[in-house]
Amino acid sequence: QVQVVESGGGLVQAGGSLRLSCLVSRSIFTINAMAWYRQAPGKQRELVANSISGGSTNYADSVKGRFTISRDNSKNTIYLQMNSLKPEDTAVYSCYARFGAISIWGQGTQVTVSS
Repeated sequence: QVQVVESGGGLVQAGGSLRLSCLVSRSIFTINAMAWYRQAPGKQRELVANSISGGSTNYADSVKGRFTISRDNSKNTIYLQMNSLKPEDTAVYSCYARFGAISIWGQGTQVTVSS
């Protein structure tokens, strides 16, 4: 069974940066899609960034120009680089990976941005 485990969350001041990592338990060389979602307290889960293999990369308007999704096939890891963080970025961030018809979600990592 494929699993993903996020790491890299924490407490950061506004204007700071964090890099989230999502370690996948199998090779991501043939991954079909990857994404990061977030959910703040009392709010619905929202898509932060996604990337379709051989296709497009998309970002939520609220993070464009500040966040970057990427991957390292040699490390089976998906990343989310987050710069110029704002208090409204505070949320639990979850990783998503899809291999064919199989979708995998991580448990999430907490990101807290203080003002």
